[in-house]
Amino acid sequence: MSSDETFEGQSALKEELNKKIKEQKIVLDELSNLKKTRKVYIQQRNSNVFFLGDRSQTLSSCKKELDIMKKELQDL
Repeated sequence: MSSDETFEGQSALKEELNKKIKEQKIVLDELSNLKKTRKVYIQQRNSNVFFLGDRSQTLSSCKKELDIMKKELQDL
C-alpha cells in the first residue's frame, strides 16, 4: 500500500472513531439525566434481546467505553 492509501485509511478510521465517541457522549448524557427510578435496558450483543440493567452500572461501563475510545483515537 502506498502512503496516501495508508493516510486515507487512518483518516477514515479517525472519522469513524470520532463519530462513535460523539454517540457515546450522547448516551452518557442521556443516562446521566435519567431519574433514579427509571429503568434501563441493555441490548445483548449480536441480538435484538434486551435485559433490565442497573442504571449506575450501565453509566460506569459507558464511561469506561468512552475512555477506551478516546485512548484509541489518541494512539492514532
